[in-house]
Amino acid sequence: MTLSTRANVEITPIGRVAVAFTLIELLVVIAVIAILAALVLPSLARARERAEAIACSSNNRQLALALLLYVDDHDGNLPYNLVMYGTSLRSNLNWVNNVMTRDTGSDNTNLATLTQASLGSYVNRNTGIFHCPADRSMSAVQIATGWDYRIRSYSMNAMLGNVGPFTASGVNVNNPNFIQFFKLSQIPHPGDIFAFMDEHPDSIKDGYFINNGGTTTSGNYYNVGALPQQWVDLPATYHNRNTALSFTDGHAEFHRWTDPETVQPVRPNMTYLPVSVTSGGNDFQWVLSHMSIQKVPVTIN
Repeated sequence: MTLSTRANVEITPIGRVAVAFTLIELLVVIAVIAILAALVLPSLARARERAEAIACSSNNRQLALALLLYVDDHDGNLPYNLVMYGTSLRSNLNWVNNVMTRDTGSDNTNLATLTQASLGSYVNRNTGIFHCPADRSMSAVQIATGWDYRIRSYSMNAMLGNVGPFTASGVNVNNPNFIQFFKLSQIPHPGDIFAFMDEHPDSIKDGYFINNGGTTTSGNYYNVGALPQQWVDLPATYHNRNTALSFTDGHAEFHRWTDPETVQPVRPNMTYLPVSVTSGGNDFQWVLSHMSIQKVPVTIN
């Protein structure tokens, strides 16, 4: 039998003809598959990013609704928001009871620090609500341990709630030029004050998101404001330079950042915070104005 230039042909034991692809045809098929993959994969990646952003926004909104339910059950008081990083203040009275780290400490994986804290019952013990699906940041030692992720991505506005000894005088010593809201009814425009934020994985520790809009007072553990225009806690920017936030009226939204120092890459175990605000500070001022209301100076004639 004469071999075809297109394919090798042979007679099978039962008399049927078997046709095999030539090498050139196989290469063409592989090339077509590669082209299709190049066209489809970016769309799939964008779809995944969009789904993660939607889930993150939903998580923030559910935390805000949990806060409102807590307020209804506690005579209008906002949840505790204790400074736990570097202090001995650890309590399930707090909205969460863990301090995120870059080592293998149990706070990074112990779900009881979420479910048994004060907002746990208000989210039906659903621990997934506390984690942004785009947050996969871990240190080398955590990756080596086999973890999939750390359990919390969100922090609560430090100007909301009782901060224990740091607000014992009625003023938050970490941000004394702004009003500390202990009750929801004290907030004149709840739709303007954020409750929870997706925090940068390198700055997140306790659940207390703080930046300072002026001088600080004694007892300021964080030493916030050695230079007033500094990011001490940074927003996360997983979602294409956007951060998911929820507000004290229960709604959630994304905010897009414009200043270059706001959008920091993830650098586990590197000490680079605080970050100075050098490019106009539009992002920094936006956060300050949505954390609280600046006190009106009293003029004595």
